[in-house]
Amino acid sequence: MSNSKKHDRPQRRHGGGPMGGMMGSGEKASNFKGSMRRLLRYMRPQRTKLIIMLVAAVASVTFNLWGPKVLEKGINVISDAIFPPSAIAVTDLGMTVDTAKQLELPVNDEGKIEIADLSGTLSGDAETTEQSADQQQAMGALMQQIDLSKVNLANLGLGTVNYSALGLTQPLIDKYQIGYAVEDGKINLGQLKLNEQLVGAVMQDVQSGELKLPDNFDFVALFKKPIDFPKLGNVLLFMLGLYLISAIFGWIQQYVMADISRGVIYTLRKQVDGKLARLPLSYYDGQTRGELLSRVTNDVDNISATLQQNLVQMITSVLTVIGVLIMMLTISIPMTLICLVVLPLVFTLVGIIMKRSQKYFSEQWATTGTLNSHIEEMYSGHNVVRVFGHEKESIETFQAENEKLTSSSFKAQFVSGVVMPLMNFVNNLNFIIICVYGGLQVVSGNIKMGSVTAMMQYSRQFVQPIGQTASIMNVLQSTAASAERVFELLDAEEQLPDSDKGVTLAEPLQGRVAFEHVNFRYTPDKPLIEDITLTVQPGQRVAIVGPTGAGKTTIVNLLMRFYELNGGRITVDGTDITDVPRDELRNQFGMVLQDTWLFSGTIEENIAYGKRGEATLQEVEHAADMAHADHFIRTLSDGYNTMITDDAANISQGQRQLLTIARAFLSDPKILILDEATSSVDTRTEVLIQKAMDKLMQNRTSFIIAHRLSTIRNADLILVMRDGNIIEQGTHDALMAQQGFYAELYNSQFTEAESA
Repeated sequence: MSNSKKHDRPQRRHGGGPMGGMMGSGEKASNFKGSMRRLLRYMRPQRTKLIIMLVAAVASVTFNLWGPKVLEKGINVISDAIFPPSAIAVTDLGMTVDTAKQLELPVNDEGKIEIADLSGTLSGDAETTEQSADQQQAMGALMQQIDLSKVNLANLGLGTVNYSALGLTQPLIDKYQIGYAVEDGKINLGQLKLNEQLVGAVMQDVQSGELKLPDNFDFVALFKKPIDFPKLGNVLLFMLGLYLISAIFGWIQQYVMADISRGVIYTLRKQVDGKLARLPLSYYDGQTRGELLSRVTNDVDNISATLQQNLVQMITSVLTVIGVLIMMLTISIPMTLICLVVLPLVFTLVGIIMKRSQKYFSEQWATTGTLNSHIEEMYSGHNVVRVFGHEKESIETFQAENEKLTSSSFKAQFVSGVVMPLMNFVNNLNFIIICVYGGLQVVSGNIKMGSVTAMMQYSRQFVQPIGQTASIMNVLQSTAASAERVFELLDAEEQLPDSDKGVTLAEPLQGRVAFEHVNFRYTPDKPLIEDITLTVQPGQRVAIVGPTGAGKTTIVNLLMRFYELNGGRITVDGTDITDVPRDELRNQFGMVLQDTWLFSGTIEENIAYGKRGEATLQEVEHAADMAHADHFIRTLSDGYNTMITDDAANISQGQRQLLTIARAFLSDPKILILDEATSSVDTRTEVLIQKAMDKLMQNRTSFIIAHRLSTIRNADLILVMRDGNIIEQGTHDALMAQQGFYAELYNSQFTEAESA
């Protein structure tokens, strides 16, 4: 139908509005929580998969967070060898602080013995009375803290010394059996091999005062241990196993979530497709195709990406924050509190960023729909654009819309992109504080190096997922805007459901059509058709003529229930069409419109569409022959297998019209509707088609909408419409005799033709 029929249908909108449903620039998603809750409800049918995904997520995060805790032991294996403890707790000696002080052990206020202070205690004093049995027992417990089998006296920093400097005499050398390390009165400590018996004898003599340690004796070195590589290797292998298991569960989580996402998007697309089939024609009249496609494709794809990627990341991030917090508390409560201090700063920054980015993401998707509408219109109507020289205006409009989209996209991405740099800054600040505080604790002996290393790793893992969650929240703003636009489509008012009366049209259909006091209006305040009463007998050819906007096409749309009546009723063979299911009703009609409805596919498939794709090749060829299309089809290189596309240069507009007419022949309808069906063909072809149409319309009720009045002179009844009313009706001869509006229209066409 012609776009000039401005009153037959409401004009399409190129922006938002009550009917368009498109969010205007800068408009926020009106109900973020509601849209997200509704979107998540689509996952309910996949509860089992969700549980599997969550279990896999918990397992992946747990094994991943277990790694630093295990590494703590490995670092301690190394640090214990490189950095011996500076103090030892009295409780590790199996005594209380009071008991240790009574035994004159150097206990500090923290209940620890500084190892550096032990030299004087163990050296004793030759003039001092022998130690009590309790003190000797305490010294024995203390010595058990030293791994005597692994002591290397070369680590004491003494090198080669005169044995006399150690208070050793030849009898003691013989007693300790260390003569192999003595040469020229000096002991080479690097060659001295100790065992428990030897060290025990030496320490006993030290305690009794018989043997004195030199002033520069490094007693702390006795607590040094060599690196236990087998133990370190076991720790590393265990960590490798943990991370491998974590990776496996992570893959399971991603795979299951991808499957869930596919199911949700499949359901959503299915609902959208079903909704499009149930929407009334008025909805499409109020929407631009680009805007509608943007909702169906771009917005749905945006939701799909969020479900498949960002939702998994968000779940992992939340679990990581909880898990890291628990692990840090098991290591050091003070350092955990240091990490928590930064949270108010993090949440403040996230709140500011989310508030600003939400507006820009909504604007981005709304502008995307507007731009798509413009591109679709300019592409489908590029011939008109070029004919009227509007290329420059089209490009300028595109550039303006593209700049809006670029600007809104940049603002959205810029604002949301600020999250991670800020989180990295906070993370680094937190990392520095942990390093400094942890280092001081290591020096003071309150914590081991492995614990600080683990806390450093956990502090990184603690702030990072918070930043990721903040970034995802910005993405969710975009997703909520897309979801809301899709839900607006799903919530749009549908056409009235089919009647549950189960009425069917009688077979065989006679084709009697009656309009009884029919009223209709596109908008409530603008009536179009008022109180039309008309009866069309079976087999009659009814032509509908009139100026643009008179309501000609509207009559046909009401007959096929593309629109619902505001009053009155229409019957076919006495049956109210509102009581008949739409599919059954429309199966009785065949339509050939001014706009050629061809789809991507072969010529055979396009013609067979008239019989729901179930026609044989012979039936297709017969229908094409009846429409005078068989000849030109066979001249094509691929014949009936020729592909039809939007840019197929080998098929003219007139030939496309012939194919739609062939489709109508094949459908063999009981009631035929022709809307300017021959407007795109030449005069010679029109004559041929008219003959074919005459044959097709035999014994069929036919409605013919025509502007060229010469094509409907043989009609049984001509309805002359103006402003939604039938002002004249009758045959051609009768109307011409009346010298009314029809005669004026008819004569004006021939006058224009003669003057041309």
